[in-house]
Amino acid sequence: MNAVLLSLQPPIFPHQHETARISPSRSMSPYNMASKKRKADDDNDDMSVSPLSSPALPSRPMARPSKKVRQANDDVAARPLSLPRLLETLDNTQLRTVLQTICERHADIGHEVITSAPRPTVACALDILAGYQEKVRATTPFGHTISDYAYFRVKQPLSSLLDAISDFTSQFLPPLEQQTNVSLQFLDGVTKVIHELPDWENQSYRHHKDAAYDEVSAAWAMVITEAAKRGGGFILHTGAWDQRLAKHNQQSGGKLEQAINALTHEVGWEGHNPITDTPAPSPSGRDPNSILNQLINGTYGSPVRVGPW
Repeated sequence: MNAVLLSLQPPIFPHQHETARISPSRSMSPYNMASKKRKADDDNDDMSVSPLSSPALPSRPMARPSKKVRQANDDVAARPLSLPRLLETLDNTQLRTVLQTICERHADIGHEVITSAPRPTVACALDILAGYQEKVRATTPFGHTISDYAYFRVKQPLSSLLDAISDFTSQFLPPLEQQTNVSLQFLDGVTKVIHELPDWENQSYRHHKDAAYDEVSAAWAMVITEAAKRGGGFILHTGAWDQRLAKHNQQSGGKLEQAINALTHEVGWEGHNPITDTPAPSPSGRDPNSILNQLINGTYGSPVRVGPW
């Protein structure tokens, strides 16, 4: 019996001992060898610049253009208004109060304001008086215009109106006011204001209006006397101021007698007394044939009559 011997070595297949065949497409041509060499060189170069193999370079911050950044709360801070902006917030009454307070504290500033401020005009002064009149009317109780109750209601605004009349009348008198016509315009307007003052039932309250008439009558007399020095008072007749004064005296009940007397004696007014309805006396020593009287009578330049005609 033949013994079967098993070989301990692995079987050998024929193709393992054959020489490896080279595929025609992968033949080692000179061109392929050169390409492989270039690829190897490239791989070596990549490895040489690899971050792992290259030395670490110092990091340098990139320079950026400077830009001024405006902080939101740079201009947000508590600060008072400038003087021009503050003055914009004040009305006329507040502005006058502030200015008056400053002038009272500093006399030199007050004097500078007085000398620098323009003179009030007649229209401006009369507008202010009209404002005081409106305050008197606004406080007058309905249905009680001249009673004691009404007097005590309007006493304060009435006193303010009378003070304003006195102050402005002094302002428009010579020598402060050089133009006679301006003085007469104001006196004409302020006399109308006095006419509209209440005639109280109680006689003791009427002294306010009587005192106002006395003051304005003296003012008329002063202006008339001054006008008489300038052209013989010609402006009084050309502006019909003598007629206006006569009407004021009639409306006041003859309380402008001092002004009427000045008009009669200073410029030779020959009108009628509205109270007695008699001609006003001619001034003594006045020549009826004077140039002034001829201008007044409209006979200036007329042919002179000689002998009986």
